[in-house]
Amino acid sequence: MTAHHLDTAHKAIKTVADLLGHIEDIKELGITRSEFIVKDGTMVYYDAHGLRARSRSMYEPLLIADLSSSAQLETAISLHTSGQADFPAFCWLTARAGVENWVIDINSQVYIYYDQAGTKMLTEPITQFNYA
Repeated sequence: MTAHHLDTAHKAIKTVADLLGHIEDIKELGITRSEFIVKDGTMVYYDAHGLRARSRSMYEPLLIADLSSSAQLETAISLHTSGQADFPAFCWLTARAGVENWVIDINSQVYIYYDQAGTKMLTEPITQFNYA
């Protein structure tokens, strides 16, 4: 896994459909898990051996809300998966919901969202989303 390949795949994410393609791309590179840092839009990738690589920031730092709200997160996910919010808007909405990061577990096919205290806010199966 090289930083160049990961950055190229990461920068292509604009929509939910792009994210699905991104997951397939990183899986082919041997990635088993990735962690998206909401504050600055970096992605940390992990392979089966625990090796990691970090992408570059996607945007200027966002302020993460001190109080987390699973309801606001669910609204953000709904807006994003329905195409009403692109990926940058989704990141902003998740910051407002108090999400510090989310993990994409490639093997388990789930997204796991965490707040600043490290508390799990929501787990969503990747296959549950409607990617229209």
